[in-house]
Amino acid sequence: MLNRLLVVASLAVFAVTASAADAARKTMLVIHGGAGTITRANLTPEMEKEYRVKLEESLRAGHAVLAKGGSSLDAVEAAVRVMEDSPLFNAGKGAVFTHEGRNELDAAIMDGRTKAAGSIAGVTIIRNPITAARAVMEKSPHVMMIGRGAEMFATKMGLEIVDPSYFWTERRWKSLQNILVKEEGLKPEASAAFPEDKKFGTVGAVAVDKNGNLAAATSTGGMTNKQIGRVGDVPIIGAGTYAENESCAVSATGHGEYFIRWTVAHDIAALVKYKGMSVKEAGDEVIHRKLAPVKGEGGVIIVDRHGNFATPFNSSGMYRGWIGADGVPHVAIYKE
Repeated sequence: MLNRLLVVASLAVFAVTASAADAARKTMLVIHGGAGTITRANLTPEMEKEYRVKLEESLRAGHAVLAKGGSSLDAVEAAVRVMEDSPLFNAGKGAVFTHEGRNELDAAIMDGRTKAAGSIAGVTIIRNPITAARAVMEKSPHVMMIGRGAEMFATKMGLEIVDPSYFWTERRWKSLQNILVKEEGLKPEASAAFPEDKKFGTVGAVAVDKNGNLAAATSTGGMTNKQIGRVGDVPIIGAGTYAENESCAVSATGHGEYFIRWTVAHDIAALVKYKGMSVKEAGDEVIHRKLAPVKGEGGVIIVDRHGNFATPFNSSGMYRGWIGADGVPHVAIYKE
């Protein structure tokens, strides 16, 4: 009898240990920093190094949360905030300019466990839009808030507010001026350091935590020379951002008008959920076989609750990276 009890106890300990190991193995964080015309020919070695360093910093920030047993929501917010605070990416500090010379920011976040979501659009004074989107999700009865109303809400919630000049960068200003000059039929100023803005510089993160809960977060400054008040796919749940535990978490970057009309993020999740596709199969189906033929350029990052992930894109490059439970960051930029 005693031997039998010892065997049962041993099996129970083994089961708990195996379960913990399984949970640790499936934690995963995947990020992107924009897709578009990104090639070795138009990105200098110095700039490539800067991007790789910042992408790794974003990965490590999110992984630090997951490694301590934190939630996927906390992880994706931490990862996105790093990129929002960098002038390298078209989100937060590095946002592009509208036709009128303003920086208008959009962001969204979604909890795969509850399907709660929050988003903001057209804000100009919130330092970290992704944190404001989370505040909308957790501290208001709404999903989306825009413009002045979103800014007033963020101020009331005690989020960091900055002067609009905080988002001004010479690089993005020159990009706008080059496009305005082209509209006049003149030759724009050349820039060897950066690819010219046929690039969709959204940033985003998706993650699964030790409990198998998914989350997605996306943030952007939109498209250079966009009309004032234009809103893309990022803050639209199901278009540029989506997460549910039953399928996967998705964050998109690309030509937003296409991603809205093709409901890209939800379409990928639906293929996983209802057709039993893997995240790679679902991502390839939407990005390569649905969007590419209609010239819908861009890409997505996807992860499921088992830690399987994919990063399909149909442009020449996409800043992207991933980090698992081992804590080793992986970064890629070009088509390999």
